[in-house]
Amino acid sequence: MARTQELLQDVVIKFAGDSGDGMQLTGSQFTTNTALLGADLSTFPDFPAEIRAPQGTVAGVSGFQLRFSSNNIFTPGDECDVLVAMNAAALKVNLPSLKKGGKIIANIEGFDSKNLRLAKYAEDQNPLENNSLEGYNLIKIDVTKLTREALKDFPLSIKERDRAKNMFVLGFLYWMYNRSMDSTINFLTEKFGKKPDILNSNIAALKAGYNYGDTTETFTTTYKVEKAKMEEGNYRSIMGNEAVALGLVAASVKSNLPLFLGSYPITPATDILHELSKYKNFNVRTFQAEDEIAGICSAIGASYGGALGVTTTSGPGMALKTEAMGLALMLEIPLVIVNVQRGGPSTGLPTKTEQSDLLQAYYGRNGESPMPIVAASTPADCFDAVFEAARISVQHMTPVILLTDGYIANGAEPWKYPTEEQLPDIHVEFKTALAEGEESFMPYARDEKGVRPWAVPGTKGFEHRIGGLEKENLTGNISYVPANHELMVKLRQEKVDKIADYIPEQKFDSGAETGKVLVVGWGSTYGAIKSAVHELQNQGKAVSHIQIRHLRPFPKNLGELLKNFETILVPEINNGQLIKILRDQYLIDAKGYHKIKGVPITKTELVDEINKYL
Repeated sequence: MARTQELLQDVVIKFAGDSGDGMQLTGSQFTTNTALLGADLSTFPDFPAEIRAPQGTVAGVSGFQLRFSSNNIFTPGDECDVLVAMNAAALKVNLPSLKKGGKIIANIEGFDSKNLRLAKYAEDQNPLENNSLEGYNLIKIDVTKLTREALKDFPLSIKERDRAKNMFVLGFLYWMYNRSMDSTINFLTEKFGKKPDILNSNIAALKAGYNYGDTTETFTTTYKVEKAKMEEGNYRSIMGNEAVALGLVAASVKSNLPLFLGSYPITPATDILHELSKYKNFNVRTFQAEDEIAGICSAIGASYGGALGVTTTSGPGMALKTEAMGLALMLEIPLVIVNVQRGGPSTGLPTKTEQSDLLQAYYGRNGESPMPIVAASTPADCFDAVFEAARISVQHMTPVILLTDGYIANGAEPWKYPTEEQLPDIHVEFKTALAEGEESFMPYARDEKGVRPWAVPGTKGFEHRIGGLEKENLTGNISYVPANHELMVKLRQEKVDKIADYIPEQKFDSGAETGKVLVVGWGSTYGAIKSAVHELQNQGKAVSHIQIRHLRPFPKNLGELLKNFETILVPEINNGQLIKILRDQYLIDAKGYHKIKGVPITKTELVDEINKYL
């Protein structure tokens, strides 16, 4: 049978099924395979909000969106070219995001009467049979039956055979997109090497899916996406939480400080704890505490003892940590607080993304509690952002908040990783001797940056008092004197403000330094803004883009840059948080674009919004 191969530049695939269908694993394996080919990629895992939603229901749909391209890309795509629907609920949830004319690969068994009922389709309205999918390229495959047939000779139960359905689908897609199966076979061998029946059955299902595409006469076309033209270097696929973990290890090495993580598991931050626990050989200690308060307090203790103390959490955990954050601020010791934001308030949307906590990071503590805030913009950028947060923390003796979110924490992209030699040293100096002219140790004396010395407990002659009560200037003794309290509040604020002298000035991501519209972003809006602005710039329109990493203090030149544009547009996945701060600090009439649906802003939405001001 004659086969043709079609060359494509850009493909968006959405894997969707029930939580037990293995769509996250399927998507991550296809992602790894794509990365090895050298295509640019971006992913968006979409988890159900309920831990154990009823099988077959809309609430239980788990998805994984992957975009890969021979061009440079910045988002996982607005619409899908291919939808893998393992059941009726998966089709119902994801059909609106499929392009007209797109492919639907549907598992026939997932559209039986029970699945149709659970997905709330009418009993006689099977979408695979009622012509409602006209205009789409529908590929019906009885994945369940074919997987069971492929594994009939294995000593497995029907339930165990059905768990390999995702491997059959993955094998079929490897055939469709002209891929080798080797990366997944290697993964399976490493994961199930001590369970030969599980290993061999998964490999058999994978090969069965590939051979099904190769031998079935229905399919006459395969597709190929060429390698992307990227800057030369060594790359790996990385997710945001992985990048945070590696960035912390790098900061520990470059500062020559042992790393201690005190944390309590919370979605979507838990994987940082899992990842860091693998690096004990780098003098990393991880502690899974009994609650959020114990997690941060243990990290404060580690910092007091001379370590790089870190705690990780999400919005509800930040709320619980606030009193201890104030303690770290009062003590003026280093602490990195990583907040992987999610939909709120309260428990909110635990598995959905939102830029929910900027105002909490700014103001969510009692008293005057200024803390530097750094925001990561992409999965790979999490490495640099947390490295910078750690640098600021130890060099300015202050707790620092790093903001990421569920979108970039669980998303993946290619990362050109640095060597150790390419990373700057983080200079740290402990107080071990009195300087010339000093008669005695003053724990709250300050240098030109407004920073007090870091004296490790046990250093003879440098004993000092700690605690959450107000400190007397210089001595650190407890003081209730009104004038001293006001002075200390001002000094702590001044120290944070002076950090602006030690961070880079704000640069434009793209566009002219003056013009009609300036789009100002922070965090995970980066990819959508960059894509939308590039599209409009290619049309000759006067639009520019700034992405702010240092949110407190702002870069010193930011205010001047903002004044050079007729309109400032601030897109955020919240109800307007950065825009409030910009209006307050710079007295500008910024415009907002706010989306609060638990999903990222799309490029198309932003193009339409920017055009309103052009």
